[in-house]
Formats: sequence, structure tokens, C-alpha cells
Amino acid sequence: MKSVGRLRNPAAFNLLLFPLTSIVMSAQAAEWSTTEAQLQYGSLDNPYNGETADTTILTLQHASGWKYGDNFFFVDFINDGLRDGFNDTDVYAEWYPNFSLGKITGCDLSFGPVEDFGVLAGFNFSSDANVEKFLPGVRVAWAIPGDGFLNTDITGYQDIGYGDGAPKESDSYMIDFNGAFPFSIGDQDFSIEGHIEYIHNRTSEFGTVKGWIFAQPQFRWDLGKALFKSPKQLFIGIEYQYWRNKLGTDVDESAVQALVVWRF
Repeated sequence: MKSVGRLRNPAAFNLLLFPLTSIVMSAQAAEWSTTEAQLQYGSLDNPYNGETADTTILTLQHASGWKYGDNFFFVDFINDGLRDGFNDTDVYAEWYPNFSLGKITGCDLSFGPVEDFGVLAGFNFSSDANVEKFLPGVRVAWAIPGDGFLNTDITGYQDIGYGDGAPKESDSYMIDFNGAFPFSIGDQDFSIEGHIEYIHNRTSEFGTVKGWIFAQPQFRWDLGKALFKSPKQLFIGIEYQYWRNKLGTDVDESAVQALVVWRF
């Protein structure tokens, strides 16, 4: 899934570089922008050999809104300290530009619990496996009180790999729920945020790749506000990772990782 390693083909590198440049562009063009670095540490499973290894993940994550929609992407750099062909200084990234139909048409599309609809284009990249996926689809943005948000994304899941890499897979689809729910207890600020996805089964030259359920909820405490009177900058907490049929195998993973977040 993730690394500091070199991307194996120029096409993947160019697709990964493009969303990274939006950090610089968003400083001038965005209506709002959030960029943060996350450090996670915990024991994760290798679904191919059954071993578990202490794993460090450094994530660069960015979200921003602009005139016609919003962008979200992250890049994971991962190393489990082993040399077993899995999570060996790998890079994994996802990018989701969303085009808001409400913003584009200038119409208020909200009704009941729905706030807006969007047209979504997703791209997933894995350096180690040399895999690229295209996820075209739609988004339903739900009306959430306060500063929180909740989206439901329904997309295709199409293999667009180049050259040598993981076996090419047939088309499938994904349903993803993603959101953030900040709250306070007394003078302390917290949030629960993350996503849960379902990707349907598909086939490769080796047979069936099982559908999976993958959840990564985070629980955060605003340590910057509590200790340094600098809110919304430094957070600590945990990320719980649940993965049924990890990477399409028979392995089910349940892991708690320590989490530190620095927001720029």
C-alpha cells in the first residue's frame, strides 16, 4: 500500500505530482484550505504471509474548496521495517476532485437531509504494486450541523495500470462514507473523522479478488488548544483500522494505531 520509494512509471508520477501542486495553488485560489501531516504507528498485517509488523506511516493530507467544487488527496509513506516485499518503503496516494452541481449551476439543490450533489473523479496510485485506479462517480453531501461534514460517494473502480505490476483486474465499484464530526467536552475539543468503504469483488488472471470493507475512523484530541492555547494545530489520538478481506484476501485486520497530527 504505502512508501518513500520511487514510482515505477512516469505516468503514475505525473498523476501523483498534479494534486501535490494544488497545495501551492490553493493558497491563492481556494475558498478554504486545510493541509496536515499525520504520523501513525501500530502493528499491521501482511495478508500474503500472515505476519504482523510494527508499521510507521507518514501521511500528507490536503483538502480545499474552490469556485466549482473541492479537492481532497493524501499521500502515504509507509515502512514496516521488514524486507518481505510488502510495505517496504512504499508510496500510496488517492486524489478526489469533486465538482459541485450546486456551485456550477448556481442553484440551491438542498432538500431534507441533502445539502448538495457532485460529480466525482477519483484516482488511486500504489508505487510498490504499480497500480493505478480510476474512480468516476457521484457524491451526495449531507447537511450536518456545525463544522462537520458527511459525504456518500458512489464510484466505479477501474484498472488503468501501466506496464508491469499487479495483475490487471476487472471493473468493480466502490461505496464510501467519509466525514468529520468535531465536538467539545467542557473546555476540551475533540473530533471523530475518517471513512468507511466497500469495494465489490472483481476478477484477475488468478481468480476472484474478494470484495472488502475498509474503515479508518480517527479519534482526535486538540492538544494544541489544551496545552499551548493554539487551537486546531496539534492533535493526538488513535486511528482504528478495520479491514475485512484485506486487499481481496481472506485476512481480516483489526488494529489500533497511535496518531499525531500537525495542521499547517
